[in-house]
Amino acid sequence: MAKAMLYPFLGVRQPYWASGHRMSMQSFSKSCAARSRGSWSLERLCSILLFCLGSIPHAHAGATLLLEEPYSYDGAFAGTGHAAVYLSNVCAESPVALRLCAEGESGVVLSRYDGIAGHDWIAIPLIPYLYAVDRSEAIPLFADAKLVAFLRDQYRRDYLESLAPDRPDGGTPEGNWYQMIGSSYDRTIYGFEIETSPKQDALLASKFNSQPNRERYNFVKRNCADFVREVIDFYYPHALHRSVIGDLGVTTPKQIAKMLVKYSHHHPELQSSDFLMPQVPGTVRRSKPIHGVLESVMAAKKYMLPLVALHPYIGGGLLVEYFGHRRFDPARNALIMDSRRQLDAPMTRDQRLSFQSRMDELSLTPSIDPLNEGKNEGKTEEVKVWERLQANATPGIDTSGQPVLQLHVGDNLAQVGISRANILSVSDSSELAARLLEARLRQELRPATARKTSARDVERDLALFQYLLSLQPREAAVTPSSTNDKRIPARASLQ
Repeated sequence: MAKAMLYPFLGVRQPYWASGHRMSMQSFSKSCAARSRGSWSLERLCSILLFCLGSIPHAHAGATLLLEEPYSYDGAFAGTGHAAVYLSNVCAESPVALRLCAEGESGVVLSRYDGIAGHDWIAIPLIPYLYAVDRSEAIPLFADAKLVAFLRDQYRRDYLESLAPDRPDGGTPEGNWYQMIGSSYDRTIYGFEIETSPKQDALLASKFNSQPNRERYNFVKRNCADFVREVIDFYYPHALHRSVIGDLGVTTPKQIAKMLVKYSHHHPELQSSDFLMPQVPGTVRRSKPIHGVLESVMAAKKYMLPLVALHPYIGGGLLVEYFGHRRFDPARNALIMDSRRQLDAPMTRDQRLSFQSRMDELSLTPSIDPLNEGKNEGKTEEVKVWERLQANATPGIDTSGQPVLQLHVGDNLAQVGISRANILSVSDSSELAARLLEARLRQELRPATARKTSARDVERDLALFQYLLSLQPREAAVTPSSTNDKRIPARASLQ
């Protein structure tokens, strides 16, 4: 189900009835003027239709259930992931107060975590929630743990000091605050959108602002998925519910996403869509597939086999529910949100092979032998060259607010811009910038990640990579005579 919808969030091409409404209204207005001179009724009808056409974009709003893949300990054990809800027409007055959005604002993500200054829910603007930066132009092309920690702490210091203040020594505090920002570095995220109305949004904001916002987190009864279920049920009562058998009575992110998809199918009059936001390329460990509670238990043979042997009826019933639960795959046929916030089809196998061929022709690291033996080792080594450089680099912010890295190359220092907006304008070495792009492309073209990668993004990355190669030699980073005094532009936040 991929009906065009919720373009304030996606930044996708607007539906035909929105994107072309100005031209259509102009033509329609002239038509009405020509045809209604002798007809008051037709003139009145034209006025009503013009008003309706003009109000379409402003009346549009939606709620998006964000289903987030598990990582770290959750990925290794429970595997249930996380859930949050994005509201395109509701914005944050503060992290704990809501209001309706003004024109041009992109909405807010509401989520429940434990241990966030005693609050039950926190509101974070969309781009910071996903990428820990305040503008989409500042999203890094390739991230490691050090860069992610820097961006998160930078955003915390700028906007979230009241929720997560500095330690007494001025250092970064412990706690779960980091999970509220930069989620796309840790996880692949699936979005399930459904239409809402401005009136509903206003009522929700009023309700949240008027009720106490005190911590209520409980893994079994009031977890992150329960919070999202309550928000969606506010808009559409009884739309979502927990699975007593499939999740042993615990509300899980996968279950409520499954229920929302089912509800949308049963209510075709409500515009809806689903999509995938890929994890940012980099050295941060890739997230894992999402499971329900029973899926996690039954997938472990040490639990499943004794249960079936000792309790065949119970075990058989659980197996039936287990395989029924597994049929819901959020990644199946999901469109990909690309770097321009537009929806694109997943990369096909043929596209990947074509891109890979072009990549090999441009590669900074040639294949080891003409028979392709050892070819993968060459590619892996190229990625590791950049990974080693980035691991030893110092992250910072340039004068325009974009992320940069200060790299150590021998005894020299070089600055490299790491977002699309500054990789060309502030990088001291086009070769280093090209190595960053090559590392990103190598990860995008892996068979395991290709189905979660936009073909348009790879096209853009290849074009940028080729352009950077055409600028060489511009060796400010590797020529000792020109780099000894290179430094990142000063800023108080630079560490």
